Amino acid sequence: MILLQFSAGCGDPENFDNHRLLMSSNMNSRSLVCAPCNCAQMALADTIIAYQPDVDKHAGVLAYELVQGNLVQWNSFMDKSIPDPPTAVLLHGILGSRKNWGSFAKRLAQEFPMWQFLLVDLRCHGDSASTKKRGPHTVAATALDVLKLLVQLRLTPRVLVGHSFGGKVALSMVEQAAKPLARPVRVWVLDATPGKVRAGGDGEDHPAELIEFLRRMPTQVSSKQEVVDVLVKEQFSMDVARWVATNLRRSSPLGQQPSSSFSWTFDLNGISEMYKSYEDTNLWRIVENVPRGVHINFLKAERSLHRWALEDLQRIHTAEEFAADEGGGVEMHVLEDAGHWVHADNPDGLFRILSSTFRIETTIRGMQD
Repeated sequence: MILLQFSAGCGDPENFDNHRLLMSSNMNSRSLVCAPCNCAQMALADTIIAYQPDVDKHAGVLAYELVQGNLVQWNSFMDKSIPDPPTAVLLHGILGSRKNWGSFAKRLAQEFPMWQFLLVDLRCHGDSASTKKRGPHTVAATALDVLKLLVQLRLTPRVLVGHSFGGKVALSMVEQAAKPLARPVRVWVLDATPGKVRAGGDGEDHPAELIEFLRRMPTQVSSKQEVVDVLVKEQFSMDVARWVATNLRRSSPLGQQPSSSFSWTFDLNGISEMYKSYEDTNLWRIVENVPRGVHINFLKAERSLHRWALEDLQRIHTAEEFAADEGGGVEMHVLEDAGHWVHADNPDGLFRILSSTFRIETTIRGMQD
């Protein structure tokens, strides 16, 4: 398996043709050298090839990783005579990052070695937070960011997988663009409905309340445990508190002991706007008039903190029947023994459900070839 990691900078795909990548091989390792910046990374064969460019060099590019199965010819980026491998895009939710999908993507790449998986840090999140984006920070603007990245990478994905907020982003991508999305394209919306968001019921953590509380906290803290303790004291769950603390990074060199040494990796003001847009955005129109060649899968977590109303389920089942007559597809799935964090709560179950898509698409591609 090969993993390519990019932020804006020397690995910027917009200027990719200007960068000479040289590859030398032996039985144990591979080396990629980016000639203009002399950045070289060594990695074990079939494990990781990584770029660590300057994130401020080219504003507007999202940070991402490309996880490839070991049957993917990595240099198809540079030699377009090599057919592009089938690509899936994995999108995280609010207050998440591409790292949320890291282990799961590697597992998919091992099971489906002809595929590659694009993991993206959405605007205001992760390494993309340092690349300032113009507002308003909406679901539609976030989807357009990802579409632009696909154009820059010259990728036409066959599968889009979005968790929570990322699910609505995937739907918005289908609505906004005929290309660079393939036809057929399969979309997975994980524990999110197309319309009204019903979160935080029955004593569960409410994302909007969490975001607003984090905005009131100091921008720098002395330790991750300090954040966990404060959140738990404020009645947020331990699981959510620990998860939020993973978004802290050390802001001072190791060995120094300043009073404040960790800061957030995200733009909380922008994220606040994004969550409001998530609540306000209604994408039922794309589900109830699904384009030909598009198959939309909804996955409901059995113990979801996002409450699914009977109305939502009925509308999806009605859309299933209509889409089948129109050359598209809508399908409903339930992931047992899982809360909202589906890829952490029941990764094995999620893997089994999603695997069907990659097997189908691999078979279709084989028949076309």
